[in-house]
Amino acid sequence: MPIKPHELAALMQEVEQEDPIDFADLPFGEAELRELVAAHLCEMAAAMDNFSTEDRLMTLLAVSAKLVLENLVLHLQLLRQHGLPVSDSVEELLSRLRKQDGA
Repeated sequence: MPIKPHELAALMQEVEQEDPIDFADLPFGEAELRELVAAHLCEMAAAMDNFSTEDRLMTLLAVSAKLVLENLVLHLQLLRQHGLPVSDSVEELLSRLRKQDGA
């Protein structure tokens, strides 16, 4: 893999500046969690060395989509747990999903 875990962790932190992650009171350091995730992703990428470019892209898109879905579900669960309303953009997304299910 052309990128090293510490480089990926630095890029992750750069991206977070636009949309920060709320680590709240987790008993882990933010930098350590980033390094752990970056190392795992670099290992996954290295395991795809024999994949075609298209297969590699499809795999990375599938992993990304799964993570976005998981993030959305966790976010909605937290909002429900605390009795908070969802944002307008999330409500719009959920409304579109409901319409697709009914179609």
